[in-house]
Amino acid sequence: MPYIPHTQTEIKQMLEQIGVTSIDELFADIPPKLRFHEKESFAGRSENEVVREMSSIIGQNKTYPLFLGAGCYNHYVPAVVRAIITKGEFFTSYTQYQPELSQGFLRALFEYQTFICQLTGMDVSNISMYDWASSLGEAALMAARIKKDRRDIIIPKTTHPARVEVLKTYIKGARMKVIEIGYDIHTGQIDVEKLKGTVNANTCMVYMESPNFFGVIDETAPEVSKIAHEAGSIFVFGTDMLSLSVLRPPAEFGADIVIGDAQSLGNPVSFGGSQLGVIACKKEYVRDMPGRLVGETHDAQGRQGFVLTLQTREQHIRRKKATSNITTNHALNALASAVYIAWMGAGGLSELGAYLVKKPQEVAGTINAIKGFRAPIFNSHHFREFVAVSDDEPHMINKKLLKEGITGGFSLKKWFPGLGNAVLYCVTECCSDEDVDRLINVLES
Repeated sequence: MPYIPHTQTEIKQMLEQIGVTSIDELFADIPPKLRFHEKESFAGRSENEVVREMSSIIGQNKTYPLFLGAGCYNHYVPAVVRAIITKGEFFTSYTQYQPELSQGFLRALFEYQTFICQLTGMDVSNISMYDWASSLGEAALMAARIKKDRRDIIIPKTTHPARVEVLKTYIKGARMKVIEIGYDIHTGQIDVEKLKGTVNANTCMVYMESPNFFGVIDETAPEVSKIAHEAGSIFVFGTDMLSLSVLRPPAEFGADIVIGDAQSLGNPVSFGGSQLGVIACKKEYVRDMPGRLVGETHDAQGRQGFVLTLQTREQHIRRKKATSNITTNHALNALASAVYIAWMGAGGLSELGAYLVKKPQEVAGTINAIKGFRAPIFNSHHFREFVAVSDDEPHMINKKLLKEGITGGFSLKKWFPGLGNAVLYCVTECCSDEDVDRLINVLES
């Protein structure tokens, strides 16, 4: 957003309003050694000179091919997305509590909810959560509200480990317990037999991810759904929204709640965020859903309008009975995703989704042909990511790749030491054939 500096008069008025006499007094709590003391190098220079100098500095930045994913993905963001979300009417993260002043933004968010419902097949979606991890935590608490007498949560070890940590933090106060089950070492998919032996009358929720942390498309979802429902549990399905451009909607195999992330739909990587948490559910569970909901209505003259609806679920209305303490969301990121989906269309999304299944498979096959490497290590279909194992230590390989101007994959040694020298590689449409060739050349050497 364009920045216009304040005049000295405005600065003086603001300082007087908050009761301080100078900028130095305003920042008095910051130790002097931590402050920037260098004189302004652009003082007295023209705008043209400053722009040229800044452009020269920016030109020193290097753009590295990126094969790193593990939860945040580098996809191309069309220029139209930034052009729309940076319009003054949209450029805010605040909730639109005054519908008479916010019809444009509320309409856009309503369309976002509609897109999420179309992708997932679910009845209702909220505006957004913070990220996939917060969506998982909120889904667990939501399941506990629905199944009041149950406290166990079953998740597979193929769940993103960082999300598991957030989940455990979320449910600590609710006295719930996380039970992890293993995966098939050949396919990287849920071990269904172990799941059958783990589910019981105290199971509140059964959770799975597909594509999972290994990039594996887990085809056990229909069977997992059946096992969960036969035990009277809530079935929660986690996914990256972009994958649903080519995979079956979770509603088709009985998901009660669908969560995930839509960062890959029109939101840049931007130093690891910000993410866009998704949560959608069946209509009968809508009053237990956390966060904001935009609803369509009509005024006294019959004109269409949009408002925040069912707000009794929220903390600011009835604090003690609120379904969640989340009182903000990532509405601007949701808007970006709505613009992206509308711009790409069903055809564009499915074409990209197909590419993200085919291209990683090709790259994995090429890596597998290199002596000392095996990829992918799981005999399954993959989406965007795959795991490769090498004879050499992952940090040594990544160090060599970085020296050649390439950002390598994500080492799994910390979270999955049993896999050996395993690395999670990510391939998107932003990885050109030349980038892949450079990666292969370094790995071959």
